[in-house]
Amino acid sequence: MSTTAIRQLPLPTFFKAKNADDWAYEPNHADLFGQAESWIKKHDIKPSGHDGKKIELLLIDVQKDFCFPQGSLYVGGRSGKGAMEDNRKMAEFIYRNLGRISDITCTMDTHFPFQIFFPSFWEDKDGKPLGAHTVIKSEMIKSGEVCPTKAAAQIVCDGNLPWLIKQVRFYCEELEKAGKYMLYLWPYHCLIGSTGHVLSGVIEEARIFHAFTRKSVNAVEVKGGNLLTENYSVLSPEVLTRHDGKPLAQRNTAFIKKLLDSDAVVIAGQAASHCVSSSIKDLLDTINAQDPKLVKKVYVLKDCMSAVAVPDGKGGFLADFTPQAEKALKLFDDAGMHVVESTTPMEDWEGFPA
Repeated sequence: MSTTAIRQLPLPTFFKAKNADDWAYEPNHADLFGQAESWIKKHDIKPSGHDGKKIELLLIDVQKDFCFPQGSLYVGGRSGKGAMEDNRKMAEFIYRNLGRISDITCTMDTHFPFQIFFPSFWEDKDGKPLGAHTVIKSEMIKSGEVCPTKAAAQIVCDGNLPWLIKQVRFYCEELEKAGKYMLYLWPYHCLIGSTGHVLSGVIEEARIFHAFTRKSVNAVEVKGGNLLTENYSVLSPEVLTRHDGKPLAQRNTAFIKKLLDSDAVVIAGQAASHCVSSSIKDLLDTINAQDPKLVKKVYVLKDCMSAVAVPDGKGGFLADFTPQAEKALKLFDDAGMHVVESTTPMEDWEGFPA
């Protein structure tokens, strides 16, 4: 089926926009399979293997901890409704463009209780635990103002605390050299096996319905499990080497290849200021190193992502990364990527492959 013949589809009757606001909502996969079989016949939808152009939709970290106020790291944006509204728009985008989207990949931030960016990993000079939203600089480690805990050392390196101190200081120095982020201690989020780790129900529903309807894999890319490095980007951890020169982590070369082999890559998710912007920046750097012309195949859904903005309870924000998100979108637009709206028909996007 040629993409030029594909029209936007209606929203299926089982889709309820209000479910985007519902922490507890879970789709019935068996029911979705039956709905998909009916949808295929009603709209003459072909398997994605027949697509003349391969369109990849990348949804970044649309997990409950990020997507609802009940989550430990809700991405509400300045409006307070950010991720929930984004998920509604994402789901509607998937349903309307079911016949165009060849495959969907969801990334899943996946963590353990003791990691370098969690308070459990650190203590101050008096042995007291640090709190979430603390920024750690290499100088603070050098002066002894902060230090990894003995528990972290036992888990990470068999109790070798001096080695771990060298490593975390080196890590912070590498972050500072890169100029992207400093080490930021986040609230515990997306702990593997927790309720907050799973995908938002309305997105799980849309991606599984797409998989059944288009006969596509719709795989998941897991990131963030290395105890000694952050992994904002799905393509690469923040730091790849240890202080002793040995490897710490590696780039996700297989997934990078999948994206670059697609005819178009559409990107949305959470948070625009962190994991989304880092993933896109990594993709941009890879494209510029290999073939700058490939930048034109990337489409960023600016209305399906929000920035981290942590309310202070007084009408302001304890932390607000909206300016960083806006700066990143401008960078991507200036670089030649397409910053678009999910409500605009895909055929009206500049340069979209027919």
